[in-house]
Amino acid sequence: MFADLLKRLTAPEPEALPFDDARLALAALLVRLARADGEYAQIEAEYIEHILKHRYAMSDVETAAVRQEAEALEAEAPDTVRFTRAIKDAVPYDDRVGVVEALWAVVLADGVRDEEEDALIRMVAPMLGINDRDSNLARKRVEAQG
Repeated sequence: MFADLLKRLTAPEPEALPFDDARLALAALLVRLARADGEYAQIEAEYIEHILKHRYAMSDVETAAVRQEAEALEAEAPDTVRFTRAIKDAVPYDDRVGVVEALWAVVLADGVRDEEEDALIRMVAPMLGINDRDSNLARKRVEAQG
């Protein structure tokens, strides 16, 4: 089902993804982060849906469908390094800063800044081309929103 998208994501020189594929890939990265601590909490899934709904102006039904597809894609996706680098190559910088904010929102969704999730976001942000300072600012913006 996702073989074509995964093939394009992991090609030596990935091309920019069509909008729907880029949206799905980013959602899958959010799912990967939420699953990093071995517990995919309902509140994390709800935050992922909230992020998708507001970022892409989607209906509740569309949002739930994309999240479910993202969960399946994440389960089949290659290692985080290749997956994230492919997203970096396919997504404009400004959108990637928003992705880091979304990642922090998922990390903080359950009220616990889990060590595994924290480590993964510290690895993923630079792979997305986002430096530590900008990632830290993104986290602070998310925390300020409460």
